[in-house]
Amino acid sequence: MTVPIAVVFIGVFVVVAVLLRGSGTGVYFQVSDQVAMVGIGVLLAAGVLWLTWPKVTADEAGITVRNLLGRTNYPWTAVVAISFPDGAAWARLELPDDEYVPVMAVQSIDGARAVEAIRELRRLHRVATNG
Repeated sequence: MTVPIAVVFIGVFVVVAVLLRGSGTGVYFQVSDQVAMVGIGVLLAAGVLWLTWPKVTADEAGITVRNLLGRTNYPWTAVVAISFPDGAAWARLELPDDEYVPVMAVQSIDGARAVEAIRELRRLHRVATNG
């Protein structure tokens, strides 16, 4: 759903940029203004696509969480639990000393897919920590 929204942002701002020169407002727009309008559309599109960046991968050795600002790998021995608190937007890894890491790739809006993802992550954690 984010790719069509990104395309619409770019399309709308390109159309605005093209129509900008012919506006009868009395203001004189230059080519640089048109380029800036397209640039704003590209930035908005990139912002929308950035929301698709989060990812979680897991195997028997550990879990890798990629959120908006970085990627971190955790061995299963460093993870206390995988939780999905009531009312939370996304899941999280519970770490020692009451720390946690959000898992933005598993969102509550995903419904059944989020439930299945949590079950699989918990299964991998259980297998790795209990032998």
